Amino acid sequence: MIKVASYNMRKSIGTDRRRRPERTLEVLLEVDADVIALQEADRRFGTREAVLTANLLAEHSPWKAVHFGMRARSMGWHGNALLVRKDAEILACEAIHLPTLEPRGAVMADLRVNGSPLRGVGMHLDLSGLWRRRQAHAILSHLAACTPRMPTVMMGDLNEWSAERGCLHDFAQHFAFAPTGKSFHARRPMARLDRIMASPELEIGDVGVHRSLAARTASDHLPVWAELRHR
Repeated sequence: MIKVASYNMRKSIGTDRRRRPERTLEVLLEVDADVIALQEADRRFGTREAVLTANLLAEHSPWKAVHFGMRARSMGWHGNALLVRKDAEILACEAIHLPTLEPRGAVMADLRVNGSPLRGVGMHLDLSGLWRRRQAHAILSHLAACTPRMPTVMMGDLNEWSAERGCLHDFAQHFAFAPTGKSFHARRPMARLDRIMASPELEIGDVGVHRSLAARTASDHLPVWAELRHR
């Protein structure tokens, strides 16, 4: 079993408007997933430095960041990052460039977690429905061209308010959605903006939205999680 999670951490700025990376880490420790896709993990301006520093992760967490080599002080690419257990093996990784009018991207890593292979993709899609669909097609096309084929989980903030239209329809042609529940807004969840999707090689087990007191104040999104098993 592999536990995965997705969290739009909002640059560690909570609903109290305070930036507290330690509080973000507290939420992640509560979720305790093997693989975590983060959105808005880097600061927006300047060097785009990571909010959760390497020292903070090394000294106070069981995870390491997958390094994509895009910016020296960033954790990921356009705010998208992947965390994995320190004993997980990172076989390959790359950033995925997406069609967009504003900075958007996705990240992908081939992993060996708990002895099993897993391809993980993290994303944060556009506010525009038209561009979301174009980005979904770009990600799906990129995955279709990847060799070898691997069991794949895709996670992130899709910014899709509809229940099954738009980019959800496109992803659903190839992936199953984990029924995690509503994750936005953190104080009063009304929408399923944050999603976890699994390829046919994976069976979705227990799922949920993490609703602790810390999670309700650490970001405007709640983390979503799912347990996956290889078929």
